Amino acid sequence: MVTDLSLLRLLQLVSPGLPIGMYSYSQGLERAVADGWITNAEQAAAWLHGLLQNGLSRVDAPILARLYDAWNSNDIAAVAYWSGVLTACRETAELRSEDRHTGQALARLLVNLEVPEASDWLKRPDATLANLFALAAARWQISKVDTLTGYLWGWLENQVLCAVKLVPLGQVAGQRLLKDLAGDLPALVEQAVDLADSEIGGSCFGLALTSSRHEMQYSRLFRS
Repeated sequence: MVTDLSLLRLLQLVSPGLPIGMYSYSQGLERAVADGWITNAEQAAAWLHGLLQNGLSRVDAPILARLYDAWNSNDIAAVAYWSGVLTACRETAELRSEDRHTGQALARLLVNLEVPEASDWLKRPDATLANLFALAAARWQISKVDTLTGYLWGWLENQVLCAVKLVPLGQVAGQRLLKDLAGDLPALVEQAVDLADSEIGGSCFGLALTSSRHEMQYSRLFRS
């Protein structure tokens, strides 16, 4: 039996067990639940669908594609540029902090997994999760399309796990959310790959609002 090693490496990157702390971030979902915006599975699905369509597919995924190309060609100037652009697109202090901390955490892990270029990003304030994810994918010879698909899947799985805890939802309802929303990912990846530089950008006002309100939330389980 021939095993596709790049697939196994991708599964390692998107695993909830990856020690970068993603489980501690809800990206405003905690505040949306606290404010009564999300009270059931249907509203959770609409929230996540909106973020995928208007946020990740317009910002994170196309920038991830460019970071992947930059690491593949060892264009460090382009890496720094696109990581900086992604940081600038984060609309609240919590979202910027999340990206920086998870990016630096993945950098520490990659250094220990013998990806030496990651060491330059251990303390950089413009470190982003997408940047170090792209570095790992490029060095582990994961295809660009698989890299984007895995990144979006990892985000979606984490958000559904947050919804299961916060709304709360049952485990079956959470799996149904994953099944239904995952069907959007192939088209979103194709769109992201085809997006021109001038078309990159998007704002989800609800996310910006709940994230900024979460910064002042009195009692909370998540860091964002």
